[in-house]
Amino acid sequence: MDKKTILLGVSASIAAYKALDIIRSFVKKNFNVECILTKNACNFITPLSVQTLSKNSVYTDMFEKISHWDIEHISLPQKASVFLIAPASANIIARLASGMADDFLTSAVLACKAPILIAPAMNSNMYSHPAFIKNLQTLKSFGYKIIEPQKGELACGAIGDGRLADIETIVEKTISEILVKS
Repeated sequence: MDKKTILLGVSASIAAYKALDIIRSFVKKNFNVECILTKNACNFITPLSVQTLSKNSVYTDMFEKISHWDIEHISLPQKASVFLIAPASANIIARLASGMADDFLTSAVLACKAPILIAPAMNSNMYSHPAFIKNLQTLKSFGYKIIEPQKGELACGAIGDGRLADIETIVEKTISEILVKS
């Protein structure tokens, strides 16, 4: 059986460091993990860390000099069995809900025909804001599946909704989506 590819998008959230554990879990389960980091996600984790754990190149810039001819924000999503964005910040969710394609990650999402899973992570005030709720509903109407965040201690020290779902939950739901598709 061919090794399935999981395309992982990481957006700018304090929970970005958890993407490293997500990558490690997928690799241990013998999945190929291709990663896209937004430029601001690189303020939280480094492409080198992601590359080391995924054993693949990391994509951050649509206009980066390439060593071979390929329109990567189009070809990369075509390889994906599933596209997971974890963590998904309020910003990336708003941009996706409006159909923006202004960076590598948002362009790749629009070019993707595979199932798309979104794992939000943000402050509870942001998570409960009417604009965010509307954006999440819009993504659901597009057929994106949401891996709901949990209630717990947030980076600011408050307790509330918006904490990234457990790594195991994210991994399990992503793999089940691949199995359903197969």
